[in-house]
Amino acid sequence: MNLTQREEISLSIKLGEVAMKNASHYRALGSLYRQQAAYNPARKWHLLGQAERWEHLAAQELASHFKACNTAGSSDLVKLGTTPDGNDTRWETIVAA
Repeated sequence: MNLTQREEISLSIKLGEVAMKNASHYRALGSLYRQQAAYNPARKWHLLGQAERWEHLAAQELASHFKACNTAGSSDLVKLGTTPDGNDTRWETIVAA
Protein backbone atom coordinates (compact mmCIF):
# COMPACT_ATOMS: atom_id res chain seq x y z
CA MET A 1 0.00 0.00 0.00
CA ASN A 2 1.47 3.31 -1.08
CA LEU A 3 0.55 6.52 0.64
CA THR A 4 -0.14 9.60 -1.37
CA GLN A 5 1.81 12.74 -0.57
CA ARG A 6 -1.24 14.24 1.15
CA GLU A 7 -1.65 11.11 3.33
CA GLU A 8 2.04 11.19 4.23
CA ILE A 9 1.76 14.83 5.27
CA SER A 10 -1.38 14.11 7.30
CA LEU A 11 0.30 11.18 9.04
CA SER A 12 3.38 13.28 9.76
CA ILE A 13 1.26 16.02 11.31
CA LYS A 14 -0.61 13.52 13.48
CA LEU A 15 2.63 11.95 14.67
CA GLY A 16 3.93 15.41 15.52
CA GLU A 17 0.79 16.17 17.51
CA VAL A 18 1.18 12.91 19.44
CA ALA A 19 4.81 13.69 20.22
CA MET A 20 3.90 17.18 21.46
CA LYS A 21 1.06 15.83 23.61
CA ASN A 22 3.35 13.19 25.11
CA ALA A 23 6.02 15.78 25.87
CA SER A 24 3.42 18.07 27.44
CA HIS A 25 2.11 15.20 29.55
CA TYR A 26 5.62 14.26 30.70
CA ARG A 27 6.40 17.86 31.65
CA ALA A 28 3.15 18.10 33.60
CA LEU A 29 4.13 15.01 35.57
CA GLY A 30 7.55 16.51 36.25
CA SER A 31 5.87 19.66 37.50
CA LEU A 32 3.63 17.67 39.86
CA TYR A 33 6.64 15.87 41.31
CA ARG A 34 8.42 19.20 41.90
CA GLN A 35 5.33 20.58 43.64
CA GLN A 36 5.16 17.50 45.85
CA ALA A 37 8.85 17.91 46.70
CA ALA A 38 8.18 21.44 47.92
CA TYR A 39 5.58 20.18 50.39
CA ASN A 40 7.24 16.93 51.43
CA PRO A 41 10.78 17.61 52.73
CA ALA A 42 11.27 14.00 53.86
CA ARG A 43 10.96 12.71 50.26
CA LYS A 44 12.26 15.83 48.53
CA TRP A 45 15.26 14.26 46.77
CA HIS A 46 13.34 11.22 45.60
CA LEU A 47 10.56 13.40 44.18
CA LEU A 48 13.03 15.76 42.50
CA GLY A 49 14.69 12.73 40.92
CA GLN A 50 11.33 11.61 39.55
CA ALA A 51 10.70 15.11 38.20
CA GLU A 52 14.06 15.03 36.45
CA ARG A 53 13.20 11.64 34.94
CA TRP A 54 9.96 12.97 33.42
CA GLU A 55 11.70 16.06 32.07
CA HIS A 56 14.32 13.82 30.47
CA LEU A 57 11.58 11.71 28.85
CA ALA A 58 9.94 14.86 27.48
CA ALA A 59 13.23 16.01 25.98
CA GLN A 60 13.81 12.57 24.46
CA GLU A 61 10.33 12.52 22.95
CA LEU A 62 10.86 15.89 21.28
CA ALA A 63 14.38 15.06 20.14
CA SER A 64 13.32 11.79 18.54
CA HIS A 65 10.39 13.49 16.81
CA PHE A 66 12.53 16.27 15.37
CA LYS A 67 15.26 13.82 14.40
CA ALA A 68 12.69 11.78 12.48
CA CYS A 69 11.35 14.94 10.83
CA ASN A 70 14.81 16.08 9.81
CA THR A 71 15.74 12.64 8.52
CA ALA A 72 12.52 12.35 6.51
CA GLY A 73 13.00 15.84 5.07
CA SER A 74 16.59 15.07 4.10
CA SER A 75 15.69 11.78 2.43
CA ASP A 76 12.90 13.51 0.48
CA LEU A 77 15.41 16.02 -0.86
CA VAL A 78 17.84 13.26 -1.80
CA LYS A 79 15.09 11.42 -3.67
CA LEU A 80 14.27 14.58 -5.57
CA GLY A 81 17.94 15.27 -6.26
CA THR A 82 17.73 18.78 -4.84
CA THR A 83 19.24 20.71 -2.00
CA PRO A 84 17.37 23.00 0.40
CA ASP A 85 17.55 26.69 -0.40
CA GLY A 86 15.68 29.90 0.30
CA ASN A 87 13.66 29.57 -2.92
CA ASP A 88 12.30 26.10 -2.10
CA THR A 89 8.53 26.57 -2.43
CA ARG A 90 7.80 22.94 -1.64
CA TRP A 91 7.50 23.83 2.06
CA GLU A 92 5.03 26.61 1.31
CA THR A 93 2.85 24.09 -0.53
CA ILE A 94 2.95 21.69 2.42
CA VAL A 95 1.93 24.43 4.85
CA ALA A 96 -0.91 25.52 2.57
CA ALA A 97 -2.26 21.97 2.32
